[in-house]
Amino acid sequence: MGQTLPDAAADHERLRGDASRPVTISVIAETAGVSTPTVSKVINGRSGVAADTRARVEAAIDQYGYRRPTRSTRAKLIELVFGELAHVWATEIIRGVERVARKHGVRVLITEFGLHETPDPAWLYDTGSHRPSCVISVAQLSAEDRDQLKARGIPFVVFDPTSELPSDVPFVGATNWTGGQAATRHLIELGHRRIAMISGPEHIQFCRARLAGYWSAMEAVGLPHDTDLVVRTDYLTREEGHAAARALLARTPRPTAIFAGNDLQAIGVYQAAREAGLRIPEDLSVVGFDDLPVAAWVDPPLTTVHQPLTAMAATATEIALAAHRGEEATQVGVELATAFVVRGSTQPPAE
Repeated sequence: MGQTLPDAAADHERLRGDASRPVTISVIAETAGVSTPTVSKVINGRSGVAADTRARVEAAIDQYGYRRPTRSTRAKLIELVFGELAHVWATEIIRGVERVARKHGVRVLITEFGLHETPDPAWLYDTGSHRPSCVISVAQLSAEDRDQLKARGIPFVVFDPTSELPSDVPFVGATNWTGGQAATRHLIELGHRRIAMISGPEHIQFCRARLAGYWSAMEAVGLPHDTDLVVRTDYLTREEGHAAARALLARTPRPTAIFAGNDLQAIGVYQAAREAGLRIPEDLSVVGFDDLPVAAWVDPPLTTVHQPLTAMAATATEIALAAHRGEEATQVGVELATAFVVRGSTQPPAE
């Protein structure tokens, strides 16, 4: 049981007189005998709280003189939120955020909430307690998550969104459609006609955009809309790329080129090609997407679409910090240009 309001009077006076110990919502929760999430709902004006419970919480808020943190009371802290840090591109994103943070004298806190469809609610409550200046979310935020951050007055930017966002949600992405078109056009110009693509999940926006770019380039030169040349995977991993490539290379006639949805999938294509006794690029041309450092290390070095992850992260950080300073955004969504990088994994087809 939490303290009753009369029992908490001494604590109330003590906390009011001790500026080094600011009142937190956990103190209010204990005093009102409710959970921290319930206090958060009351503070942020959300529904789902019984009238008598809301009254107890509001009485505790008034008693302690709790005020929602403002920009001036927030720590010089950027919170960078990942679903998981295992992905190799996390390093590129962290580098971009750190670069801008150092310039502005701001610290960076990295949070990983694990493999969930949406962030663990505990992460949002913790965000309220440590009071970051802003949040950059590589993880995807639900509408409720975004509302929670807005209610706390914490600016946020979504990095490389996987789904359509409301028009007022700031984000930074890349020109995925253009990148997909450039990759396919490169293979067409080399003389390839049976060009396969390994695409990621349908529900991920940038996967759809890259696939749409592929179809656009194929249609522009009158190549047939052959769905047998497209394999969708559940994940953007080497293992999924390997399995998809094995299926594609078993077809008759087999493709002479494969455009993979990202570099990790492309490495899986390398593995499948060698298992099938095919040489890259003599027997099979391969193109990736992202231009991770590993793309230049594989043999032969991978032709790929460069996605400016570090620059995207830096841009997201600048936008988030500007919002924290109260500056008016010149545009809500920003897409940075991709670039095509030709290396040793592509050449004209043998036949």
